[in-house]
Amino acid sequence: MKWDEVNWDAWTPCWRATLLFVVRDDQILLIHKKRGLGAGKINAPGGRIEPGETLLEAAIREVREELRITPRTPEERGHLRFQFTDGLSIEVHVFRSDSCDGEPAETDEAAPLWVPTDAVPYDRMWEDDRVWLPHFLAGKFFRGRFLFDGDCMKTHALTVFDSFDAWRASGE
Repeated sequence: MKWDEVNWDAWTPCWRATLLFVVRDDQILLIHKKRGLGAGKINAPGGRIEPGETLLEAAIREVREELRITPRTPEERGHLRFQFTDGLSIEVHVFRSDSCDGEPAETDEAAPLWVPTDAVPYDRMWEDDRVWLPHFLAGKFFRGRFLFDGDCMKTHALTVFDSFDAWRASGE
């Protein structure tokens, strides 16, 4: 499958999911993922949206399940669409929180790690993170589409916005 073979206008995800990054004091809370898609990689807490859940409810639930903390006032910052050459397609809504209740604890799903925002371990993450995460850390909003063959990113398109209003108005 190639980029021009993906009909992004009619694209429908197999899964809908969230990621939620807690950023405080120039550090970002990441996880070492222990199981599921991306096991062994560094990422943010997150996962599939359950039937009947809002995006925000799913994002908070996943952080609670994976790290035993509750993020405070999360805000949506990005929308990502991933198409894999094997047919898997995932839509991800990216959230940011500037604080949380509790201290992160390791679970069967994830081991927490606080990382300085200027030392994000991109070499241990999904390739797309290098494309959009710096914009996220700079306070921007974004929409991205990515084509993957397994763990290898083949190509992508990213649009970055300076404000929530411009991002929301762009809708996809």
